[in-house]
Amino acid sequence: MKIVTKAYGPLEIDERQVIRFPNGLIGFEQFKVFALLDASQQPFYWLQSLDVPEIAFVLINPLVFRPDYTPDVAEEDLEDLQLDQPDDLLVFSIVTIPENQNRMTANLQGPVLINRKKKIGRQSISLNPNWRVKHVILDELAALKD
Repeated sequence: MKIVTKAYGPLEIDERQVIRFPNGLIGFEQFKVFALLDASQQPFYWLQSLDVPEIAFVLINPLVFRPDYTPDVAEEDLEDLQLDQPDDLLVFSIVTIPENQNRMTANLQGPVLINRKKKIGRQSISLNPNWRVKHVILDELAALKD
């Protein structure tokens, strides 16, 4: 399947990379179909809208910098994903990259949850008050080393 991406231009992808978000993402509810792409720089991923090439999000697995992270979302949100097994759940955080890339942040309050088998996604709100919208990734990694 051929798509147009923000980061890489035209790209051939496998149909298995297509994820449907019935409710869209917070603030982008009208966009329902995305492709999950490996970024050229690990540990990042791209969540690319298939509706509008200019709409794409950088994602990271929050366990990379917060091994204690759990999404702590409402049970209904998990039910919407139609999970058969807990291992079917992929959890990501949306990354914001400012001009000073050392201050890039991840949104742990609004995790992006994906059923990797059924290709259904949802952005939820964490019920845990410890998770904020802006966690500075490099600061969190430095704290792991202490």
